Amino acid sequence: MLNNQAIVQAKKQVITQDLPAIEQLDPALIERWQQLFAQHNAVLIAHYYVDPKLQALAEATGGFIGDSLEMARFGRDNPATTLIIAGVKFMGESAKILSPNKRVLMPTLEATCSLDISCPIDEFSKFCDGHADRTVVVYANTSAAVKARADWVVTSSCAVDIIQHLKEKGEKILWAPDKYLGNYIQSQTGADMLLWDGSCIVHETFKANALKNLKAQHPDATVLVHPESPMDVIALADVVGSTTQLLKASQRPEFKKLIVATERGIFYKMQQISPDKIFLQAPSGGQGATCQSCIHCPWMGMNSLERLDSVFDSADNEILVAENVRINALKPLDRMLAF
Repeated sequence: MLNNQAIVQAKKQVITQDLPAIEQLDPALIERWQQLFAQHNAVLIAHYYVDPKLQALAEATGGFIGDSLEMARFGRDNPATTLIIAGVKFMGESAKILSPNKRVLMPTLEATCSLDISCPIDEFSKFCDGHADRTVVVYANTSAAVKARADWVVTSSCAVDIIQHLKEKGEKILWAPDKYLGNYIQSQTGADMLLWDGSCIVHETFKANALKNLKAQHPDATVLVHPESPMDVIALADVVGSTTQLLKASQRPEFKKLIVATERGIFYKMQQISPDKIFLQAPSGGQGATCQSCIHCPWMGMNSLERLDSVFDSADNEILVAENVRINALKPLDRMLAF
């Protein structure tokens, strides 16, 4: 039986605000950016987790919204010679790895990622050297230097399949950096995996007990969970998947009400695609991190229309990757894409 406080807290989770849509952007703003992008032969590529206004601007100007690998592939295949990456730094590096001859800019290079920070290349290299018998598999949420040290790079959408493939070949895995995603993959495959101790400050703070309370209040809701979350949260999910996979799941006609455990920026696209559905935000503890409510990544939050204003003029917002690092990082990326 839920107490009154739990009921009030559960009700607070409902997403009620109207998120910005393309038509809510000032037409003069859209026209201005269309002219600037044409002048610089540039395209805006935004992640699902950044400010909905940036997502809307990307859509309105012929750009793209997607996951990190999709962003890099769109940039590679788009004719623009300048890519503006609204996301975090490893996403800009991934775009540069796939598009070495293009200029890659970001609203700010200070926008990084707790998973990237948790896996510095010097410490990671020593860890790999100490376990040379293992195949090194790293998550896409890592620096170019860490990718260059790996045998495979994977995304959350293909990680289980690739680890299963390696297990069937008899390979032992060294996995980095997200321990929660690593635990989930291990639970699905039974692979021999040695896990680096990293985590996403957003997904780590989702709380299983609070989620149970929310489910009790909404027994007709479908629970969508990103696999970077703790295992006790994943255990409550109806669907576990990458950001893109969760977005696709939210469109299934049989799902009318959804509890979503991932970064809240995803609600822009979910509500845009399925305006008649009810979306609820999974509860987060918000403790021990750099933000008040860790349902929103503080580094993703550094991307804004205001910072975008100086994207062509700033002297320190271009992504550069040393060519030897880029070539070595491209190998495990290509291996994944070929798989």
